[in-house]
This record gives sequence, C-alpha cells and structure tokens, in this order.
Amino acid sequence: MDKKMGIVATVVIGMGLIVGGMVWSGEKDRHKGDDAKEVIAMAMNAKITIEQAMATALENFPGKVIEAELEKKQDKAVWEVEVLTAEQGIMKVDVDAESGAVITTGGKIPDKTSAPARKL
Repeated sequence: MDKKMGIVATVVIGMGLIVGGMVWSGEKDRHKGDDAKEVIAMAMNAKITIEQAMATALENFPGKVIEAELEKKQDKAVWEVEVLTAEQGIMKVDVDAESGAVITTGGKIPDKTSAPARKL
C-alpha cells in the first residue's frame, strides 16, 4: 500500500510540474507581440539607423560588430552594439537612437573580468 501511495504522489507531483511549466511557458510568450510592437515603434521613431549606430561604435572601438539591437533603457531608445576588438575583448557601446551620441561603454576581456561601464 505504501508503494502505491508513493507512486501516486510521484505521478501527481510530476503532472503538477508539467502543467505548471506549460502555463508559465504560455504566459512568457503572451507578451512577445507587445514587445515586437514596441521595438517596431522605437525603430520607426529612431533617427539613427542600425548602420549608423554600428559605425559610431566602431569609431570608438575598432573591430567587428558581433551584435546590435534596439532596446529601451531609462525611457530612451538605445542601440546596444557589441564589438569584438583586436584584443579579443567584447565592448558594449550604447548609442542614443535619437541623437547618435555614445551614452555608455563597457566590456569584457577574455579572462572574464569586466570593465566597468562608463557614462559619456
């Protein structure tokens, strides 16, 4: 009898985890459409293009752009550009999507230490 109770308890707990995971997953994706709409609106209103933001980042840190995306930071549209430098470090450069000014920079070098972000 105790073995049957253990099996029933295991099945009930397992089902709870499965259903809970499915509900969480559904909630996570529910806001994706809203996020996409916000990014589209920011991109439409941005005066600086992704190409201009990447050029600005490369002027500050020569290398190769490995990632660039439009984000909202402190109620501002900001291009976050990551550059792989000649020293094989990754520098993150935040470029204001309205003015094209560099807002902050920061980065990581291969030994996994982080350079503190600098506000410009």
